[in-house]
Amino acid sequence: MKRLIALLLAAALALGLTACGGEEPTAEQVTVRYGLSNAWDSLMPYNSPSGSNYTRIICDKIYDRLAYVHADGTLDPRGAVSWESADDGMAVLFHLDEKAAFHDGTPVTAQHWADTIALMTDPNCPALGRSVFSVLAGTDDNGAALDGETLGAEAVDDHTLKLTFKSPTTPEDFLLDKNREFYVLPTHLMEGVDPVQIMELDLWDAPVGSGPCKFVEEIPGSQLVLEINQDYQLGCPDFDRLVITVMDKSNLLPSVISGDLDYYAFGGNVSVEDAETARSSGLEVVEGEVPNTFYELMLNCETIPSAEVRRAIDLALDKEALCLQSTQGLGEPTATDVTPGTEYTCSLTWERDVDQARTLLEQGGYDGRTYTLACTSNRAGLASLMQQELAEVDMNVTIETVDSAALFSGMADGKYDMAIASHTPGALPLWFTESRLSQGNNIFHIADLEPYTYYIEQIGAASGWETRQVLLDKLQELLADQRPFIPLWFGRTLHVQSPTVDNIDYPSSSFSNENIWAWRMKEA
Repeated sequence: MKRLIALLLAAALALGLTACGGEEPTAEQVTVRYGLSNAWDSLMPYNSPSGSNYTRIICDKIYDRLAYVHADGTLDPRGAVSWESADDGMAVLFHLDEKAAFHDGTPVTAQHWADTIALMTDPNCPALGRSVFSVLAGTDDNGAALDGETLGAEAVDDHTLKLTFKSPTTPEDFLLDKNREFYVLPTHLMEGVDPVQIMELDLWDAPVGSGPCKFVEEIPGSQLVLEINQDYQLGCPDFDRLVITVMDKSNLLPSVISGDLDYYAFGGNVSVEDAETARSSGLEVVEGEVPNTFYELMLNCETIPSAEVRRAIDLALDKEALCLQSTQGLGEPTATDVTPGTEYTCSLTWERDVDQARTLLEQGGYDGRTYTLACTSNRAGLASLMQQELAEVDMNVTIETVDSAALFSGMADGKYDMAIASHTPGALPLWFTESRLSQGNNIFHIADLEPYTYYIEQIGAASGWETRQVLLDKLQELLADQRPFIPLWFGRTLHVQSPTVDNIDYPSSSFSNENIWAWRMKEA
């Protein structure tokens, strides 16, 4: 069977490469050189040991997804041209693009999508990325299909895919949360293969996808050569090849400056210092409009049980000074975890008030005990500044420097009273709270989660934006009153513009997708 698959794959590649003008590059072919600071660990999207964004950004080129996600949370068609809720919000219908085809010329159908999901959820298939399917009806908590239950992935007709969920889910919520994890596979090249052997196929050494790029060759962990898919349903750029090279992060910007690279993931991000170097070398640098980092002060509500004391900590911290030290002017203090620049808003504001912090400490019965603040070594300066600011209200804090894994495990185990953490924010209203205010991940050690989970469940079930916004405001008011964690600031990034390629959607690379079909070479 493996030999048969190899023969089918060879035939498919031969057809694809012939359509694109042959396997060997010619003098007329235009190549875009793309830098990556870490290597992908699989060319099979459901078999990545790390599940890292570096693998996702590669799979984004070879395979197709249902939608294209912008940094502000808006969505554009990709593998699907439209979508709509069904079954009272328990399902979503995706209307697929009838022009979509695999690199071997086979049309992409809803059955390919349904078969992909059925295969990856098969308990006998050793898929490492199976957990992404756990939201679908008919699966267990690990994403494996349950015997005797109907799997929530159905081909209604050739170009209509129906996904059914365990709980009410809007199309937008699903796509913003899971789109980067769902890819359609060429299941017509896997017919008759035992699910146990799927990951061993030669297919994954030279994959056939339906994305904007076709596989040419790979030096594992070092370089990947892709050819533009001229038949991609969204169009194609005006260059022929994309050569992706792995190099040390410190060499990415110098390589763009020297002309050895045209672009680098993710979004050409640079620090304030590196931005000055880029500008002095003649490159254009622009500031991102949507935040790419969110900082919080995690609190242990078991060792700091008083909401008054927790609110006092919030008021005692000088978030503006802390934000300035961390972002060098590319951030803004916040009173909530609602991401600025998305469709959801929050009217709550923050202002430092040392006197009110002292009053709250007294009301909360603070007895002068010393709290432990955990941080990673690169945030020791922030922790020291926090320690000084809290000392202004006579709160005692000792700092413990640990690695990231120890920090989160220590908070989960109740070892620390506070910890500085950062995250990549999302456009969903519950991007932060849903996973952290749950029985399975009560990392803040909240005694009674029910008031929070009530609003979280209501927001998740609501389909209209206005209803969600009202519920979100109530949740944020509850969080501000109880302060189980302290929102600190949102930070933005700087993007170095490619000197040779136009139309790059730099911020959206944070969602592990790039609009490569729209890229255009700049005139020399």
